[in-house]
Amino acid sequence: MAGLHVSLSFLVLAGLMNLGMLSASENGNNYLREACSVTRYRDLCIHSLASFSHTAKRSPSRWARAGVSVTIGEAKHVAQYLVKLRKRGTMRGRNGAALSDCIECFQDAIDNLLNSLGMLRKLSSKAFDRQMSDVSTWMSAVLTDEDTCLDGFDGSKGKRAKLIRNQVQNVTYITSNALALVNKLATAGAGSLNIP
Repeated sequence: MAGLHVSLSFLVLAGLMNLGMLSASENGNNYLREACSVTRYRDLCIHSLASFSHTAKRSPSRWARAGVSVTIGEAKHVAQYLVKLRKRGTMRGRNGAALSDCIECFQDAIDNLLNSLGMLRKLSSKAFDRQMSDVSTWMSAVLTDEDTCLDGFDGSKGKRAKLIRNQVQNVTYITSNALALVNKLATAGAGSLNIP
């Protein structure tokens, strides 16, 4: 009988712990859905930022940093791919020139993303509005750089040009989401910096 009581107690305890985990997971998903509600590409936002749901919680500044961090990773990945393509020397003529321009655009975009993340990491209540204005400007410039890259391949045919367009377009979606999270932070104001 004592063994049965211990087993039942263990099962009840395990069940309660599982409910706690489910509740924590649900909260994380709720935080994530709430954060991504302001983005244009919600499914992509949810997929790309899911790993941040338990650390960012309801903090607009953490979500903005997460969005910019993910964008940096994606932009670097595309930039590396573009550099590899140029080294191979398989794209010539108009597409070769567009590729070189695109690499330059992505270098500028990554610089602006790094500036944005650096500023988001050191936000202060006193300088909040100016800092957020700078971040919004840099993030908008990132979208412009990405769009400029896409424009260079407009009307281009071929497998590589299509692949470049697809990869760059995906980064523009992620950047758009990050900018939406930055704008949400700006709207929330300096008081939101204290949200855990």
